[in-house]
Amino acid sequence: MKLTKLLVKTKSEKYPIIIGYNFISQLPKILRDNSITFDKCLLVMDKNVPKNHISKIKKTLKHKKIFSHLIIANEKNKNQNTSNKILEILLNLNFSRQDCLITIGGGITGDIGGFAASLYKRGIKFINIPTTLLSQVDSSVGGKTGVNTKYGKNLIGSFYQPKLVISDSIFLKTLSRREIICGYGEIFKHSLIKDKSFYTYLNKNISNILNIKSPYIEKAIFESCKIKKLVVEKDEKEKGLRKILNFGHTFAHAYEATLGYTKRLNHGEAVLLGISTALKFSYKNNLLKKKEYLSIYEHIHKANLPCELKKFFTKKHLNKIISFMLKDKKNNSEKINLILLKKIGSPIFTKNFSKTKLKIFLQRELAN
Repeated sequence: MKLTKLLVKTKSEKYPIIIGYNFISQLPKILRDNSITFDKCLLVMDKNVPKNHISKIKKTLKHKKIFSHLIIANEKNKNQNTSNKILEILLNLNFSRQDCLITIGGGITGDIGGFAASLYKRGIKFINIPTTLLSQVDSSVGGKTGVNTKYGKNLIGSFYQPKLVISDSIFLKTLSRREIICGYGEIFKHSLIKDKSFYTYLNKNISNILNIKSPYIEKAIFESCKIKKLVVEKDEKEKGLRKILNFGHTFAHAYEATLGYTKRLNHGEAVLLGISTALKFSYKNNLLKKKEYLSIYEHIHKANLPCELKKFFTKKHLNKIISFMLKDKKNNSEKINLILLKKIGSPIFTKNFSKTKLKIFLQRELAN
């Protein structure tokens, strides 16, 4: 299958995203073609990545000095302790700024590894090989890195662009349906905020995409990354436009934190739940017309995406949810900033609401 390439150009870095199926063995050629050189590399890997994929990557790097570090990639381990362990290895092995850190795993692995790479000697070469659909279409693009704290998600972090992103859809073949649906949430979000024709494509090909069929899945990854790339290039540091990428996320992060980042609700599911909440809030506040609202909800149900708040929360969770929403890093006042939807392809990102209004809305959702 033909490889597709997207070039992300930000003020701080210019780097390619390579997308295709079963091409990881071409890594040495891709490095040469993109003038990426290093003698020594540290592979920071999620222990859940199948060993045959890891072996294949190591084989392609046999002419380099390779060191490996396995992590248990979950939201609870996405913390400074995990990042410090990576930094300790880099220090102990005396990595130079010309050496390289390569992450192999989902978004958590990329976030932690990228964060460590940004800190070590104020920046070491960083290559991201995302292995989940969620990370291939979202966290691997745009340079956001970071860790969680007891105060909330990603409140400590940096903007640090990789030198290269390799998105090979072969990694997706071993993922559970639950993981695929999590990644699809971000693809779906990108279509809603930026591209109605892409939304139409998803509506038509949802079954093929969720079943990881080529070329539908690669097309969905490419189009999703293209939307994120265009937004990130205009606003690398999230000063304005990039905030639209947080559609549904203010709710989502609060939902995750309220449940203590447990397996009961993973990040992708929380995002889908957050998107559904933001859609309903947009409609109830007369921002989104009924016809489009119903079209989007029909798509959500057709794909069997998580959308019911009551399956995860009760009224006793309300104060906690609101408390985490108030701590969201996008807020700059006592009000809660939300990204909402006017119509498919047209988000609104300057809407602030009181905690009382949101509490009443969520109360009704949990009562219905």
